[in-house]
Amino acid sequence: MEFSAIQIAQLLEGEIEGDGTATVHTLAKIEEGVPGSLSFLANPQYTPHIYETQASIVIVNKSFEPEADINSTLIRVDDAYRAFAQLLDLYNQMKHDKQGIDNTAVISESASIGSDSYIGALVSIGDNCKIGANAKIYPGCIIGDNVTIGDNCLLHSGAIIYTDCVLGNHITLHSGVVIGGDGFGFAPNSANSYDKVAQIGNVIIEDHVEIGANTTIDRATLGSTIIRKGAKIDNLIQIAHNVEIGENTVIAAQTGIAGSTKIGKNCMIGGQVGIVGHLSIGDNVKIAAQSGVQNNIKDGDIVQGSPAFNVREYKKSYVYFRKLTKMAEDIEDLKKQVAESKK
Repeated sequence: MEFSAIQIAQLLEGEIEGDGTATVHTLAKIEEGVPGSLSFLANPQYTPHIYETQASIVIVNKSFEPEADINSTLIRVDDAYRAFAQLLDLYNQMKHDKQGIDNTAVISESASIGSDSYIGALVSIGDNCKIGANAKIYPGCIIGDNVTIGDNCLLHSGAIIYTDCVLGNHITLHSGVVIGGDGFGFAPNSANSYDKVAQIGNVIIEDHVEIGANTTIDRATLGSTIIRKGAKIDNLIQIAHNVEIGENTVIAAQTGIAGSTKIGKNCMIGGQVGIVGHLSIGDNVKIAAQSGVQNNIKDGDIVQGSPAFNVREYKKSYVYFRKLTKMAEDIEDLKKQVAESKK
């Protein structure tokens, strides 16, 4: 699809400087702009590229003052980065604007599918499922019995949702996500082996949650594993049974959270963090990458290290960590001096 500078400016409530009839059909970084592409300039570090780019249209801040001639048509807005992000979101919506049910999909007669939805090839939808309006379920997804999925949800190819799980509205699951697999529940027995403890709970995911590729969220033993609204969960993350993730908390890749831990709202958890079970982590907590969390964390704390502790104390301690070899050598020298003095 092609869009003119006039159309884009109207959408963004921007001001055109240059040829309003200029058209674009693709998006590009400013340093890689070609004729027919739309780009943006927000970071001053990239300013030199605007004088060389071949992009037909560039979105800039209203405060931008060129120091040389620019070939591109400019659209001036209050916040160029935010405006371009708005366009990316619209482009993404158009890309996923599919409807209809593929004839290879297997859908239970007792399932209901909302209006304007898309069900791709080889999708399986179980008994008594309820799929909301404008759902986009891509090829190869498997949805178990009694699953509820709200409006405007996007399931990329290969996502799997086990029985009885509940998803809210505006949720995105990327490829390979598994929602509602069994929690890691086993009890030792007298034969020095383990008996499986049935996991009969479910997973509840509230509105506006996005979950990255190959992340797994286990169903509760009893009750629910809960992901609160607005949470953003990266790729390759393990969330165990009965965990609760608070509103608008973000978690980076390869983090593992053990069972029954409760994490508050607005937290930021770095990559490769390990969190043991049955902990309480407060609101607005920040956990640095590769930290190992073994104790409760109160509201607003920032922690680092394994075991994790206050980040300021960690940084002070790290000064000594780096000097341990030299300190050990100094101690050995002192021991030799003391030994010599006793002769």
